[in-house]
Amino acid sequence: MDTTVVAIKKSKMIDPNQIVQFVNEVVLLSQINHPNIVKLVGCCLETHVPLLAYEYIVNETLHHHLHGQGRGSSLTWRMRLKFAVETSQALAYMHSSTKIIHRDIKLSNILLTDDFTVKVSDFGISRLVPKDQMQVSTAVQGTLGYIDPEYFSSGILTEKSDVYSFGVVLVELLTGEKVNSNMVTRRNRSLADHFVLSLNEGQLIEILDDQIKLDGTVEQLNRVAQLVKSCL
Repeated sequence: MDTTVVAIKKSKMIDPNQIVQFVNEVVLLSQINHPNIVKLVGCCLETHVPLLAYEYIVNETLHHHLHGQGRGSSLTWRMRLKFAVETSQALAYMHSSTKIIHRDIKLSNILLTDDFTVKVSDFGISRLVPKDQMQVSTAVQGTLGYIDPEYFSSGILTEKSDVYSFGVVLVELLTGEKVNSNMVTRRNRSLADHFVLSLNEGQLIEILDDQIKLDGTVEQLNRVAQLVKSCL
């Protein structure tokens, strides 16, 4: 008898759009095998609503660990760099070997195992780009605050859209702020805008999370900040 513990994903209602997303997720995840991407164990599309079975990831999401009450302070600079590197490895794999664009990279779609290994999840709105193309034209989907502004305005989706979203994740890791932070003003329409403006005005240290100012050297923080700016 197999006693493997799995996580079950099911639709709350019979929604044709949701069924399409479930089928899309099965098709895409069946082509993916990477240590930093959650594994699809099985599926059942013959039930009243579709069911997807995933490997069970015990340690909740990166959003929970960074933004949960009193939790962000426990994430050291080294841990945050590890999360960033492993997420980037998952994206690089998707973009290079399978040409899959995730379309919804955000902290709540980055799961963590018991040893704090990243597992990128939720491929319901992801798109497979044909091998002979560099981009696809599609209705805009994703999460506000993480959506690439160029994709938002044009509807043209490329792997750079994931890179932008990854840049926003890095901003959250560096500042400890949420996407809908109070830092967002008329002058800075998004947390990403606020980060880039502060960096350009030489105010990086003022907006960094207190914990990483204790752990990281000025050179390290500046180098990663410039990488974030490139992503954005």
